Amino acid sequence: MKKIIVPVDFSQQSEYAMKVAVSLAKKHGFEILALHMLELNQAMITSTEDYHPEQTVFLIKMAEKRFDEFLKKPFLNEVKVTPIIKHYKVFSEVNEIAKEHEVGLVVMGSHGADGLTEIFIGSNAEKVVRTSDIPVIVVKGEMEDFNIKRFVFACDFSLENLTAFSQAKAFASMLSAELNLVYVNTPGDSFLSTSDCYERINKFLHEAKSAEEVTIYNDYTVEKGVLGFSEVNGADAIGIPTHGRRGLAHFFMGSIGEDIANHSKIPVITFKIND
Repeated sequence: MKKIIVPVDFSQQSEYAMKVAVSLAKKHGFEILALHMLELNQAMITSTEDYHPEQTVFLIKMAEKRFDEFLKKPFLNEVKVTPIIKHYKVFSEVNEIAKEHEVGLVVMGSHGADGLTEIFIGSNAEKVVRTSDIPVIVVKGEMEDFNIKRFVFACDFSLENLTAFSQAKAFASMLSAELNLVYVNTPGDSFLSTSDCYERINKFLHEAKSAEEVTIYNDYTVEKGVLGFSEVNGADAIGIPTHGRRGLAHFFMGSIGEDIANHSKIPVITFKIND
């Protein structure tokens, strides 16, 4: 991974995300691609009427001016930042930009005082998470120094999570973070005996060729278990797998992934499952 994409809408949340990217860039020598999503409607983009091109040019020039002002912030002085402006289809184009520029990570800021209460409901962040083939860090607030010492990765240890696990392990290694794996066992239809839990986990670790230890954590819901385990262990970030275009709603079952993202007080990193 040589480069990081940071979607920028000139908000305070964009600045939070940019500061995390800068922290990573300084420590690992990454280049930052600052990506502004200029939301032009389809009629304006495709129309041949004279005034539409003029409006488009005007909006692009205004965006370039705001972009230039945003990128003059003092904390950006010591890193390389390349500005990119795309029209409203940018969400599906993130992967194209990532492949073209050899990008390995997206960093986004969250909106709303209560974490991601709003951002994962038909929002830009949700669209990026659903379409991104590379890991996405969702930042909750200002973090001058993105220093992750303990990183929790939670999944159900079914074999479809192998790719996401591999990415999470590489991410923890890059940050020199302690990787804590957790399987949350809950009552009801999804309950597994201790022996069944270890059978599933051991099969997964064998396929992953990994000797990592996994904690079996009991709680009433997966969301409470992941958040509770992370709090007890002093985690600095939580990693969860996602099903790409099916989004966080298909993490484990129902809306668990969305709930974890909504209620977590620490950054959440999503890793795509190969569908």
